[in-house]
Amino acid sequence: MATTKIALQVAELDCADEAAQLREQLRSKPGIEDLNFDLINGRMLVSYDDATSSVDKIIAQVTEIGMHASREDQPSEPKSSTGFQNVRLLLTLVAAVTVALGFGAHALTAGNPFAPFEVELLSNEHATPLASQLFYSLSIGLGLWFVLPKAWLALRRLRADMNLLMCVAVAGAICLGQWLEAAVVTFLFQVSLLLEHWSMERARRAVSSLLSLTPPTARVLDPSCDHTHERPVADVQIGAKIIVHPAESIPLDGRVVAGESSVNQAPITGESLPVAKILGNNAFAGTINGGGTLEIEVTRQSSDTTLARIIHLVQEAHAGRAPSEQWIEKFARYYTPAMMALALLIAIGPPLLGGASWGIWIYNALVLLVIACPCALVISTPVSVVSALTRAANHGVLIKGGRYLEAVAGLHAIAIDKTGTLTRGEPVVREVVPLNDHSRAELLHRAAALESQSTHPIAQAILDCAEQEGIQIAETDDYQSLTGRGAEGTVDGKPYWIGSHRLMLERMPNSEAAHSHSVDLKAAGGSVIAIGSEAHVCGLISVGDTVREGADRVVQQLRQLGIQHIRMLTGDNQETGQAIADAVGVDGFLAEALPEDKLRELKSLHQEYGSVAMIGDGVNDSPAMAAATVGIVMGAIGTDAAIEAADIALMSDDLSKIPWLIRLARRTLGTIKQNIAFALGLKLLFVALAACGLASLWMAIAADTGASLLVVFNGMRLLRK
Repeated sequence: MATTKIALQVAELDCADEAAQLREQLRSKPGIEDLNFDLINGRMLVSYDDATSSVDKIIAQVTEIGMHASREDQPSEPKSSTGFQNVRLLLTLVAAVTVALGFGAHALTAGNPFAPFEVELLSNEHATPLASQLFYSLSIGLGLWFVLPKAWLALRRLRADMNLLMCVAVAGAICLGQWLEAAVVTFLFQVSLLLEHWSMERARRAVSSLLSLTPPTARVLDPSCDHTHERPVADVQIGAKIIVHPAESIPLDGRVVAGESSVNQAPITGESLPVAKILGNNAFAGTINGGGTLEIEVTRQSSDTTLARIIHLVQEAHAGRAPSEQWIEKFARYYTPAMMALALLIAIGPPLLGGASWGIWIYNALVLLVIACPCALVISTPVSVVSALTRAANHGVLIKGGRYLEAVAGLHAIAIDKTGTLTRGEPVVREVVPLNDHSRAELLHRAAALESQSTHPIAQAILDCAEQEGIQIAETDDYQSLTGRGAEGTVDGKPYWIGSHRLMLERMPNSEAAHSHSVDLKAAGGSVIAIGSEAHVCGLISVGDTVREGADRVVQQLRQLGIQHIRMLTGDNQETGQAIADAVGVDGFLAEALPEDKLRELKSLHQEYGSVAMIGDGVNDSPAMAAATVGIVMGAIGTDAAIEAADIALMSDDLSKIPWLIRLARRTLGTIKQNIAFALGLKLLFVALAACGLASLWMAIAADTGASLLVVFNGMRLLRK
């Protein structure tokens, strides 16, 4: 049995009611294994068994309930959404004209422009003329053209939705003789659906802006004639060479094989400054070339670039539901039937118990049915979450779902890996201590000569320091590596050795001054390299990792945001851990930690503080990330394993994104709470007004439309910088 997963675009998928109808229609069909819905992007994700179902069958089954689906992976097919909305707009405009004609006919017949407003409930004294009833009927029919099939389906499966509520309210108004009100309500309902779709389209355009970062074609170099020709990016194969001129977007991931330039990587990483690109550097699709022409060898096809993976993961994140969204859906499941029961109680209670007018209280019940539609409540969370996820992606922060965004908002503790996270992960020379009348230049000259044969990161740090200070690197004769301790060789005709504190104690056990200096350098958090001759220790070089610029400010900002405990985890020794911890100001640290030690520490923090994040950059941090409430990886650009392992990926090495992310998450959660409070508050207000007989159908539909639009626009404020 082969399972296929496919994404379908559904033109009408703007509200949870449509998702519920699709789920009800498809879940019992043969071969359907799983269904997920992305309301913001109008996508339905279907997993089905190839043996018993197919894409064409699924599209036909969607059509049976009056909806229109098309394959997302076939852009050549016309988008049914646009045509569908154009038809709906046309019907709405015609409905508006017929309402106006009905109103005019009534006013002319009665000789009074206010006559249409004077129709009384269940009264023939000021009844609506037949001509006006015909115009109103036409308007109602046009307004309910797309609503009636869905209402009938909801009635068949005994699940009330907004379409059924609207049809009941309109039918009730007609029975009460309120033809104008029934026609206006259906017209306003169609307007609300159009506005809702338009506002959702704005959110979708914000999401799809990621897709526009790469050009559709690439300038491919023909190796046979050194000329270039334009080709669609999908047709460019791995190994091909492309030319990117200044100010152009890089179309595909690759490696620079010729040219130098600076590249603006902000669209992916959010970095404010361009990054230099020279021979051998990686370049990424969607980034913008600076002032030089680059020749790039393609290393990934268009469907597998870093940007493509980001877009794919963002779309998957949109389909996932945040905890607050799941709560709202459960609430709405019971809320709608409760509102229908309350409407029935309002309709029959006062007339039966107090002898009140049946017409008035049935009308009030209809008002309650109109306002009972939970659409504003249900859409309040996903539009906020998708806006935040899109804003984060544009800022170089990839969040894999709304649940992780909400988890960040409630963090109480953070564990941070040291190397590559709080520090740069690249050792540099911190201090040079010449001894026994040697100079700094002499010491670096001999050390660089001996280390030129090594590929160790510490050796590279010494070579970089010598190069920066203009020291010529000499040849080393008779070079011999001393495994685990250092090396020895002849420099300028004299034998020298270089190595660890342990090697120094072996070669010069009585050098107390060198030993004392070495202890002090190690206490400051550096790794000590000794250089000596047969006669004495020439000097010491302290090499260590450097703290990222602004790391201390980030820790301070995290405290200001209410993070109760910040703990550093490192595999380095106690002295190095203490020095870095003091420099950045964390609350505590764990040194000489293996991956299993980091895992135990995360579990301990989780028990003490509840919600804890783990921030790291390496594979050895993966167990701790998995144990944390939220795992955050830094510097994930181009690193597939890091993106897959973490819940949140910072595409650059910018630590300041952490407090930014927490502020965004809290702002998102606050927006969701505002939307829920507003939607529920408005519903409760109209329940009270309807119970007191102070609301009208027009007021109800206007309030419901306004609520839906306000929660959408409030959520979309998260897209603003």
